[in-house]
Amino acid sequence: MKYEWVIQKTIHWIESHLHEQISVNDIDHITGFSKYHFHRIFQNSVGMSVSEYIRMRRLANAASTLLYTNERIIDIAVYYQFESQESFTRAFKKQYKLPPGRYRSVMKNISENKEEEIMGEKVKGWILSGSHPFNYEIGTDRRNIHQGKASGYLKSKTVQEPGEFATMMQEFKADKFRGERIMLSGFIQTKNVQQFTGLWMRIDSASDEILQFDNMNNRPIIGTNNWNRYSIVLDVPENSAIISFGILLTGKGEVWLDGLSFEVVDKNTPTTNFSVETILLDEPTNLSFEE
Repeated sequence: MKYEWVIQKTIHWIESHLHEQISVNDIDHITGFSKYHFHRIFQNSVGMSVSEYIRMRRLANAASTLLYTNERIIDIAVYYQFESQESFTRAFKKQYKLPPGRYRSVMKNISENKEEEIMGEKVKGWILSGSHPFNYEIGTDRRNIHQGKASGYLKSKTVQEPGEFATMMQEFKADKFRGERIMLSGFIQTKNVQQFTGLWMRIDSASDEILQFDNMNNRPIIGTNNWNRYSIVLDVPENSAIISFGILLTGKGEVWLDGLSFEVVDKNTPTTNFSVETILLDEPTNLSFEE
């Protein structure tokens, strides 16, 4: 969490320049860190090097362009800074297991046949909940992706009041992580979020007592934002029973979620736990309401 701001700043810049040449010097200029120090931070945080991240994102965008446009493969390769169609084909096949032309013909047919079924339908492993879940929609999006072949989305449909909210969420047993400090990370993209969106995670005991909680309320994502990485860090006490997590959307807007991961981190990584402790006064105060 110490370096999350510089990771987000770098990813924001990269996302805006994927179709341009990007050099090591560009990244160093953005971060203000030494090359080796920052690249080590990025690798540890994102799980891949900066160059691997750039290539992954260019290939993901290229895959979407292949499916949803009629652009020539050579033009897509050039636009995303590959030296030749051959180098693009090699990289694409390594990532998606099919050459670009074959991927377009096979996946486009699948996408066209399945897209209407996927959009707005249940997403395996995820549930829609919240104060007004009937005013929102979750689904799988194969057009707008961060990596791989699909992302999940949560969007408003018939929201009337700013305070209405919904979440796309999961729950699982805490057994595996008891006594550990864990980080939930993922990539988020937003469009026209008027109130607030963000990751959330909660650790509960067997009696439903909230032991740890964070919903990014103190670092909200608002408006329209390109893909970026966000994280939550919480301790999992020994009496933990359930871990709940997801993406929260309050009010109107759309949010996409991709590449989620859980990992155990060391105690030097600060938690983002939102304290809900109540401070008791020694005696009553301001009983006349005149203070």
